[in-house]
Amino acid sequence: MRARLALLAAAVSVLTLVAFLVPLALLVRTVAEDRATVRATADAQSLVPVVGAADPATIRLTVERLAVESGRPVSVFLPDGTVLGTPAPRTPAVALAARGQSLTAESADGREVVIAVQGRPDGTGVIRTVVPGAELTAGVGRAWLVLALLGGLLVVISLVVADRLAHTLVRPISELSAVSHRLANADLDARVTPAGPTELREVAGALNHLAGRIQELLGQEREQVADLSHRLRTPLTALRLEAESLGDPQDAARITSAVDGLERAVTGLIRQARRQRPAVGPVGCDAAAVVADRVQFWSVLAEDTGRTVHRELASGPLPVAVPAEDLAAAVDALLGNVFAHTPDGTPFTVRLAVTGNVAAGARGAPAGSRGETAGARGAAGGSRGEVLLSVADEGPGMPPDTVRRGASTAGSTGLGLDIARRAAEAGGGRLELRTGPAGGAEVVLRLAPPAATAS
Repeated sequence: MRARLALLAAAVSVLTLVAFLVPLALLVRTVAEDRATVRATADAQSLVPVVGAADPATIRLTVERLAVESGRPVSVFLPDGTVLGTPAPRTPAVALAARGQSLTAESADGREVVIAVQGRPDGTGVIRTVVPGAELTAGVGRAWLVLALLGGLLVVISLVVADRLAHTLVRPISELSAVSHRLANADLDARVTPAGPTELREVAGALNHLAGRIQELLGQEREQVADLSHRLRTPLTALRLEAESLGDPQDAARITSAVDGLERAVTGLIRQARRQRPAVGPVGCDAAAVVADRVQFWSVLAEDTGRTVHRELASGPLPVAVPAEDLAAAVDALLGNVFAHTPDGTPFTVRLAVTGNVAAGARGAPAGSRGETAGARGAAGGSRGEVLLSVADEGPGMPPDTVRRGASTAGSTGLGLDIARRAAEAGGGRLELRTGPAGGAEVVLRLAPPAATAS
């Protein structure tokens, strides 16, 4: 924008200067020609008294002296045909002047000035002088150069002024753009200092008002979510007391552990709801540790419901660009869907591998009564490839439009798969749905390593 305004100012300045300087330059040339012509005419007219009354010898001396002083050829044509002074042919202008008419005519040598002198006893005499082209244009080139320099200086001044004016417009616009980008990146404290023309000041004020309103609404939403989450602590406390009153220590410990996990999730939700700024610096976790922990947790419930769990988990560390809490919530959502939407006794498989090493996860002998297999130790640790987390069941499958927030065909909230999708996409990955090897549903999370995420 700044360059375009400067270009516009330059174009207007050049057009204006051309409109004024070209006629002025032509006028300068005309004035120079007229000045030289008037000077030559005055010199020629100074000879009129001599030519009209003196003898030829006196006329010759006077004409020769004037030619030397003026630097122009001067000739006198007497009625008897004698030419005194600078030799010159009788031109049509001389012939016309011999009839008594003085005039100025253009010739190949320059501008010809002829003056008719009447009153001689033998007829009309003619005085002729020629103004050379160099004298006609004397000083014109210098004047044109001065005009050109003046025009260039005016163009430069107009460009400087236009650039300063453009700066007063572009700087507030750039600040508006920078603040809008900061707001888009969740920096809700960003504000614009109103500057520039009235219209830009109004826009800056409107943007500041919008940012303040967004901050106010988000604050209210955070408090509402935090309050709602805090209300869950009361039933959790009652559930913990009920668990502690159970007679079977193992059942009490198991239920208490589940309550502890739920309470940690609620606490994390409150902290996340009250977080005013996005996390700074790289975030991530070890996918192998998080997935193994959550699969171990759900394996207890799988045993109670008669489900066979096949685990094909690569050994860690497998760093991914997803916080541990988010990845744990995603795994819980995927495994919770298996328990919620498939009949008791339906087997399911959890695979964790690195891109290019998926096959390695299938190696290993069955281990344990639940049909588990040893993890793919060779898909290991230091790899920086994409990490694949797959949860496949042998149930009836799922509709194709399941991954839509709030949409569910099974009477649930419809948030589980969306939680997993957002967790993967926040770290630069994605979620895929497809039919599993046994005909049921298979959900694949492709998780990017921390270095692959955009800052």
